[in-house]
Amino acid sequence: MAFPVFDLHCDTASMLCLRDVPMEVQEAFEVPEELMPARGSSLVDSALHISAKAIGTVPWLQCFACFIPDTMDIEQAGELWRSVSAYLDAQVTKHPDAIVAVRSADDARAAIASGKLGVVKTIENARLFAADPAWIHRCAEDGVCMASLSWNAQGPLASGHDVEDAGLTPAGREAVRLMEEERMVLDVSHLNDTCFAEVARIAERPFVASHSNARAICGHPRNLTDDQFREIRDRGGLVGLNYCDDFLVDEEEGREPTYDDVLAHIEHWLDLGGERIVALGSDFDGCEPPSCLADASKLGAFQQHLVERFGADIAEAICGGNALRFFEQRAC
Repeated sequence: MAFPVFDLHCDTASMLCLRDVPMEVQEAFEVPEELMPARGSSLVDSALHISAKAIGTVPWLQCFACFIPDTMDIEQAGELWRSVSAYLDAQVTKHPDAIVAVRSADDARAAIASGKLGVVKTIENARLFAADPAWIHRCAEDGVCMASLSWNAQGPLASGHDVEDAGLTPAGREAVRLMEEERMVLDVSHLNDTCFAEVARIAERPFVASHSNARAICGHPRNLTDDQFREIRDRGGLVGLNYCDDFLVDEEEGREPTYDDVLAHIEHWLDLGGERIVALGSDFDGCEPPSCLADASKLGAFQQHLVERFGADIAEAICGGNALRFFEQRAC
């Protein structure tokens, strides 16, 4: 039997609702027309990386991020969030036999038992929080369990690795405080090292890197240093393995990553004491994954590789057990 999956990050929902957002919001994504899903595409049977059809019979909880590009202004970010949230709600309503909303630990356990695709709402680059801090409360009430403060560029809350020496803004520090009050988990993926260090100084609750790899294995700055991993570990957080080609092997190697390359990141983290910290954060529909992890249908074979390398207990924990336990103990 396949292990239940709890995947901490994908951009699938944002892609699926692109044709339903205002044109100026759609244009900010800079997605070529030929790559945009057709209007009305469903989470049940779309041709994207994740769908209820692709996961088959594997019990699956998925964090569906509202991905907000750096090119969007704050008002457009709010418009996009409303569209993505409404899309996910509509999918749950239209397909109750295949999809279920997950807003609590009880919901998560029930979704796993039912075999349905569990939908967890998250936000990537929550720049709308800078427009009005009340957005944090509204989003929490709407079921958002986790949010990040930046993408790649310098933003109104925090900065990504395009600007390495920029720290959190006053609005970003206030967002961290209010998110913790709402028990909304802070996602530090995409933060530059300066912002990460500041978050580590001011955060009072555990935080998560939803889709980041090990910089010691692949030197891309988007990956975590060992000290950053230890910080997350010592706080009882989570680190989700990212399937992006660029974050698995160094660019100069010029080859497609293999299972061994993927497992090298996990092995390194386990050597750092990450047995209860490592999870999955595919970044499906937000990256180019290697063919061995091309879409959700490949997880069965991947799980077998995890068992062969690390044993069934560690494999189960990485695939979903660690994330489920974290959200039961720490989150909504």
